[in-house]
Amino acid sequence: MAPTAEKLPLTVTVISLNAETQIGELLASVGFADEVLVVDSGSADGTVGIAESRGARVIRKDWLGYGRQKQFAVSAAKNDWVLCLDVDERVTPRLAQSIREALAGGRFKAWRVARRNRFLGAWLAHGEGYPDWTLRLFHRAHASWSNDDVHEAVLTTAEVGRLDGDLLHDSAEDVATYMTKQNRYTTLHAQALYRQGVRAGYVKLFVNPVVRFLKFYVVKLGFLDGGPGFAHVVIGCNNTFHKYLKLIELQKAGK
Repeated sequence: MAPTAEKLPLTVTVISLNAETQIGELLASVGFADEVLVVDSGSADGTVGIAESRGARVIRKDWLGYGRQKQFAVSAAKNDWVLCLDVDERVTPRLAQSIREALAGGRFKAWRVARRNRFLGAWLAHGEGYPDWTLRLFHRAHASWSNDDVHEAVLTTAEVGRLDGDLLHDSAEDVATYMTKQNRYTTLHAQALYRQGVRAGYVKLFVNPVVRFLKFYVVKLGFLDGGPGFAHVVIGCNNTFHKYLKLIELQKAGK
């Protein structure tokens, strides 16, 4: 029998809410970390019980917004190296090995991973679906989450590397649920832009969705993903349209 690989001095952080159908698969994919920390914002299902039964440390924390909630988890981790994941994501074996090599090498203090999205039953390979590079692995002395309520991002001044292997993103939502979530996100994003002093007109309302479509469907070959790829890009363009439409509404209401 091959020896069991030593666990990494790494904390996997997860924020959760009513994720009992998803969190088990996530936890099964991160056994290489010596700590998994789940910050739960009030689940009414079996999420907490599943997490604890899989050996995760659970902290209950009222919802702060996406950026602040994720940074709270980072601050509560026992390790300085953190890998921040969502409940509907899975670490592939190749990515796990790449993380192990990255921590052993010590070249960078922050790393991006290639997130691969599943939509309408298909794993996307182009457009916005892949490779959706996102910064998730970092040393917390050199990076932190932004305070954004939505579309949060990891901020760092350090040089950022890229890991091999994929982070699989499978939300397992039906289209109606997915669209409801996108509607909520565009509202929050429009509100954040308005607070930041960003303003939009009808030209941007028209131009930005078109530019987004050309970028992801044509330049980044989203058309090669067939129907699911087309639908994924169109929904993204629809999000851009609604974000700026809601921003214009806020501008008019604020006058």
